[in-house]
Amino acid sequence: MIVVGYTNDQYGKAAVEAGIAEAALRDTDLLVINSTPGDSYVDAAFAQPGQIRAIEERLRNCGVRYELSQPVGVYAADALLEAMERPEAELLVIGLKHRNPVGKLLLGSVAQQLLMECPKPVLAVKPG
Repeated sequence: MIVVGYTNDQYGKAAVEAGIAEAALRDTDLLVINSTPGDSYVDAAFAQPGQIRAIEERLRNCGVRYELSQPVGVYAADALLEAMERPEAELLVIGLKHRNPVGKLLLGSVAQQLLMECPKPVLAVKPG
């Protein structure tokens, strides 16, 4: 199983596309996770119903078996690391944002945590 950390932006879409490609290449399932801690009224990374319909349509037409999960009350890193503990999880795919020199040193808090703590390979992608 390929696990994808989806955010509702170009980085999340790049991660989904890379995840689809990896799942097809490996002939395995795809698990797309879009979570929110729910600690604010608006979380730009959390897909709203209309946005979720669009990503679901892409997944339905991609040719791989998939599951889309939107846990609420869970930090993204925690949800993804928990999914990667499953025995069938082979690879985690995340999108990375372009960073300035200081940002490159720090990455992002979620990306950095995933890269440091994930027990399995992580593929970090950027939009084309």
